[in-house]
Amino acid sequence: MSHLRKNLPALSNKYYFNYGGQGPLPSPSLKAMVKSWEKIQELGPFTNDVWPYVSNEIQKTKEQVSKLCGVKPNRVSLTENVTSGCVLPIWGLPFSKGDRLLISDCEHPGVVAACKELARHKSLEIDILKLQRLHKGVNPKLTRNQALISELEESLTTNTKLVVISHLLWNTGEIIPIELIGDILQNHNKRPFLLVDAAQSFGQIPIDQVVSKTDIYAFTGHKWAFGPEGLGGVILSERILEQARPTFIGWKSLKHEGSIYKNNPEPFHVDGRRFEIATSCTPLLAGLRSSLNLLEKEGSAHERIKKIQRLSYQLWSELKDINKVSPVLQDAPQAGLVSFSMNCSIPPDQAIKLLGKQSIWIRVLEDPIWLRACLHVTSTQKEITKLIEALSELAMK
Repeated sequence: MSHLRKNLPALSNKYYFNYGGQGPLPSPSLKAMVKSWEKIQELGPFTNDVWPYVSNEIQKTKEQVSKLCGVKPNRVSLTENVTSGCVLPIWGLPFSKGDRLLISDCEHPGVVAACKELARHKSLEIDILKLQRLHKGVNPKLTRNQALISELEESLTTNTKLVVISHLLWNTGEIIPIELIGDILQNHNKRPFLLVDAAQSFGQIPIDQVVSKTDIYAFTGHKWAFGPEGLGGVILSERILEQARPTFIGWKSLKHEGSIYKNNPEPFHVDGRRFEIATSCTPLLAGLRSSLNLLEKEGSAHERIKKIQRLSYQLWSELKDINKVSPVLQDAPQAGLVSFSMNCSIPPDQAIKLLGKQSIWIRVLEDPIWLRACLHVTSTQKEITKLIEALSELAMK
C-alpha cells in the first residue's frame, strides 16, 4: 500500500474511482489546515501580526505551484477553482466585434457556458473544434495527433481570437498535444490566445513542458492533487498580464487601496494578483501544499503517470472482455480516466446507484452518456477486480 493511501481515510471503506470529480483529502493536509486556522486565531484574524503570516502562506504556495508548472511565481493567480481561473482572465481579453472563439466539443459545461455568455456580451462568434469523434479513429491514414492538428487547422479562421481546449479531456480521457497546438497558434496571423482547462491534468500528468505554450492554464487542487475544495489557480502568460484587463475586481487586484479615488489609469497589479479579487481562505493554502508534498513522495510526475497508465490499461482491457460493455477508447488509455458504455437493461443512473450499494463509486457523464472510472496512484488491484466483478453482474441483467 502506498504511503499516500495510508493517509486517506476516505478510501478505507469504499472502492473509489471518482478522482476526476474530487480526490480524497489526506489526514496530514487536514491537520495542516487546522494548524493554520489555529495560528491565525493566535495572531488575531485582523491584526498587524497576522498579515506577514498570510502573505508568507500565499507566497510559499505560489512558489510551489510555479515550480510544478515550470514558470515564475509572478505568473500565478490563486483562484477558487478551474472555472474561476478561466473566467477571470478571458472577460478582460482585448476582443473586437467579429472576433471568433474556437471551443472543442469535449469541454466542461461550466467553461462552455462562460464562453457562450462572453460571446453574447461582446458580439463574438463561436466555432466548434470537433474532437470527440477522434477517439474512434476516423481517418486510418493519420495518427491521432495528426488527425487532431488537421481538425484544428481546418477550424481556425482569420478572426479566431481565442482557442479553448482541455489538456486532458474529461470525457474521453485523451491527452491533448498542447505543445503542438501552441506552436500552430504562434504562427497564426492573429496569434489567438490559448486557454487550457487543466482540471484533469494538474496532479495527474507532467505539465511543466506544456504550460509555457499556453496563455491561460487553469487548474484546481481538489481533484488529482488531493487538495481541499475551494482552492485552485491559473498560470498566465506575460502577454495576458500585459493585455488583459481585470473585469471582476476587488482589493486584492489593486496596487494601492488608499489611492483608488485618485485618477490612476493603471491601478492594478502587473503580475498574477491583477486577477485575484478579495478575501479568501488562507488555511486552504497549507492544505494544498501538504497534499502536493505527499503526492511527490509517490514518485516523479513521469513515474506516477506510468503507474496510472498501467492501472488504466488493466481496467480498460478487462472492460473489453465483459459482454455488453464497450470502452470509449479503441487504444489503451493515456491517463487515469476510463470511460465506457453499457448496452444492457439497466440505465446508467441506476447502475451508479447499484454500484454505490456495494461501496463502488464511479460516475455518469451526461453528454455523451457514458460511465467513467478514474484511477490514480492510490488505486489498487483489489479495487479494479471489485469493479469488474460488479459490472459483469450488472451486464448480465
